[in-house]
Amino acid sequence: MNNTKCVSFDFTHRFLPPVYTLVFIVGLVANGWGLKYLLHNWKKPGDINVFLLNLSLADILYLLTLPFLMVYYFKDRRWIFGDAFCKITRFCFNLNLHGSIGFLTCISVYRYLAIVHPLRVRGRLTVTHSVAISVMVWLLVSVQSLPDMFYTKTAENVTECDETTNKTYVKDYLKYSLGCTLTGFCIPFLITLGCYGHVIVVLCRRNTTDKVQKQRSLKLLFILIVLFSVCYIPDHVFRNLNLWSRVLTYQGICHEWSNGVYIVHQISRGLVCLNSALNPLVYLHGHEDIRSQLRQLLQRACHMFRRPPPTDSGSVPMNRIKDEV
Repeated sequence: MNNTKCVSFDFTHRFLPPVYTLVFIVGLVANGWGLKYLLHNWKKPGDINVFLLNLSLADILYLLTLPFLMVYYFKDRRWIFGDAFCKITRFCFNLNLHGSIGFLTCISVYRYLAIVHPLRVRGRLTVTHSVAISVMVWLLVSVQSLPDMFYTKTAENVTECDETTNKTYVKDYLKYSLGCTLTGFCIPFLITLGCYGHVIVVLCRRNTTDKVQKQRSLKLLFILIVLFSVCYIPDHVFRNLNLWSRVLTYQGICHEWSNGVYIVHQISRGLVCLNSALNPLVYLHGHEDIRSQLRQLLQRACHMFRRPPPTDSGSVPMNRIKDEV
């Protein structure tokens, strides 16, 4: 575990439980709504709906583990569910993290092909292809996340559930984490940026392109950049920095920045779990019906809050009292 001489765990106890609670509530509502809409309007599964469905399932899989993590932090980092379930919980987190990135990348590639090479892919992207690609993503993500299951999550006589591993294997785990960052984040991120960068260039050069299509592509690019910048980039950067800090600490080297890196890493852990609540923005962007329904719900909510409280029918108006006086 982390060396308490270099870092303080107080921030984690105050920060992560409220974040997990908020993400659990908002994420379940948003993904449940998006999943219901996708299944209710399953008109073009050969496009990107298959990937959106898998993206939602990956989010829900992770959200179902959050109550156990809430109990863990509310009990002052005392894990009461056993070492095996601790590994399963962390495995589900890695599946969600890398699975979300994988399916967002697939969505980006499909949109790129549909806009830049519409004639070449017309009629060739079927439901079978989408399902096969989704299965490949799950397999690759599982293979990438499986080694994490073999790293010890608890130390002797310790009831913590470490997100990485204990001090005995932290040096090897840093190498594994760097490899996951390269293959599971950097490469998909570059593919996504390349696809949408080319899409924007092509749309800007075409004089016949509908302005609405340009705006949608720009909005989706903005959403993906926000998702990667807010949720994924900080987690991968500061997780590896924190692991490096732990390696130095267990070698007897304690830097002043170790506690700062640890705190920022905990913030990035809170941010990365937000992807489960923010991923439905992809649904909101891709389907006009959902956006209109959301606007209607917001308008109804605002109308309810602005509605004046009911007055007692038996009360006498003030102006009438004044007239009588």
